Amino acid sequence: MLLSMISRRDFVIAAMAAGTLAAGARGAFAQAAGTGKMTQDDILRFDPVGTLTILHTTDLHAQLEPIYFREPSVNIGVGEARGLPPHLVDEAFLAYFKLAAGGRDAYALTSLDFDALARNYGRMGGVDRIATLVKAIRAERGQGNVLLLDGGDGLQGSWSSLQTRAEDMVRVFNALGLDAMVGHWEFTYGAERMQEIVEKAPFAFLAQNIRSVEWQEPVFEGRKMFERGGTKVAVIGQAFPRTPISNPRWMIPDWEFGLREEDLQKQVDEARAAGAGVVVLLSHNGFDVDRKLAGRVKGIDVILTAHTHDALPAPVMVGSTVLIATGSHGKFVSRLDLDVKDGKVAGFRYGLLPVFSDAITPDPEMASLVKEVRAPYAADLGRVIGQAGSLLYRRGNFNGTFDDMICQAMLAERDAEIALSPGFRWGGTLLPGDPITFETISNATAITYPACYRNMMTGQQLKDVLEDVADNIFNPDPYFQGGGDMVRVGGVGYSIDVGQPMGKRISDLVLLKTGQPLDAAKTYAVAGWASINKDVEGPPVWELVERYVAAAKTVNIAPTGSVKVTGA
Repeated sequence: MLLSMISRRDFVIAAMAAGTLAAGARGAFAQAAGTGKMTQDDILRFDPVGTLTILHTTDLHAQLEPIYFREPSVNIGVGEARGLPPHLVDEAFLAYFKLAAGGRDAYALTSLDFDALARNYGRMGGVDRIATLVKAIRAERGQGNVLLLDGGDGLQGSWSSLQTRAEDMVRVFNALGLDAMVGHWEFTYGAERMQEIVEKAPFAFLAQNIRSVEWQEPVFEGRKMFERGGTKVAVIGQAFPRTPISNPRWMIPDWEFGLREEDLQKQVDEARAAGAGVVVLLSHNGFDVDRKLAGRVKGIDVILTAHTHDALPAPVMVGSTVLIATGSHGKFVSRLDLDVKDGKVAGFRYGLLPVFSDAITPDPEMASLVKEVRAPYAADLGRVIGQAGSLLYRRGNFNGTFDDMICQAMLAERDAEIALSPGFRWGGTLLPGDPITFETISNATAITYPACYRNMMTGQQLKDVLEDVADNIFNPDPYFQGGGDMVRVGGVGYSIDVGQPMGKRISDLVLLKTGQPLDAAKTYAVAGWASINKDVEGPPVWELVERYVAAAKTVNIAPTGSVKVTGA
């Protein structure tokens, strides 16, 4: 498909899945029969174009083994992004991308009938399965024609990564033959550890937008030129620009982040002057930020976007820039074939490859490595604490039932009236009847600042917190968004009008145990975790959740409906 053939309205051009997939891969999501189980050959089937292939993984969150992961049922777009991918879910998502309901596509990409479909199609992901796909594509295209890139949030999110300070995932990425990555949660290991990883790792760590505070010098390499498929490919790294706001600044006190549009434009121009036929932005900005940026920075051929965990079976076009969204937790690998002629991209073909674990033969070398790095923690990870009596999931703009379980644990174990849990997107899904192991708890809580605090807050302070977080998510200008989800709440309900400005979105706060409105002047006992402040006191949150689950034995949580959303 020629890039010049894809055009729509002047702000953003969303490539419709039917056209893209028909002209692109006869790949996984282009199969006519959307309800049958896939084979490994189905997943790999692709009509190649050109000589250059880019493979993309992102937001693995250190998940080495297959998991269940339910996609969101609420993903609200505001401003010019309203009603556009990735802010479509369930039936609207399937209709937009012309995918069948009730089958494997619906299972992989939506929350519809998740319990039943998960039992039919099984877990997704697993780095040993990803390794199989990567090796097969390299064998098909030739080692020198394939570039493997990771969009960050790969080194954090599991117990073994926390305990080894990411050494397990560094070894895994090395075994995959990773060429380059960027970062976000990686920085929560601290500046010293990150510098150590970058110095030792055989793959490039790129971040053009990080500077030293004192000297304003680049902390990391900004871009790297690769020779692939007879083409010079410039890869520019863009770390999460709001890291010192969203995560503890005291862990990286000497670094400044930010978008740095002008610096990025300079990187693109220099890459072109150095002979780059393809310029790729390996980004952890978040999808809406990258969509805006693509219209402002000229000369980028491909943006591999990340952070917001969006999985789209077709690219989104902004002018001639291709935006690719690969999802999270190892559920997908993106394949992008580029046809480069006369020093520029003449066409492309794209496929989102679903990593259906049961359909893919594990790569034996990677499987052996996974077993080795998990071995010191295997007994602890396998401890069964209790059982899921209902579907426990996390992903979405507002509370998920796994988040509700964490909040209930804090309410009970910290003797609190209100609980606040961060709007993290990482951590697997449990089906009814699944064991709740220590691994499933730590997969949702394993961070370097896990202390569960107990403070007193007034009703007005709580409203101010919710307003601040809401503006971080629902500000109509993507450059003022943090790309997260709303703080999860326990013990309190509220209404939110996402279409209102800062200070006017949150109303009707109610203390659930009494049914009475929160008094703006009254103080309440509030428990929370993942505070970005230094020297926060309290037990690690995973200990509280483990005690709560052990006491409950079976955890049954239905969606509370305590948050009323309007204006979407």
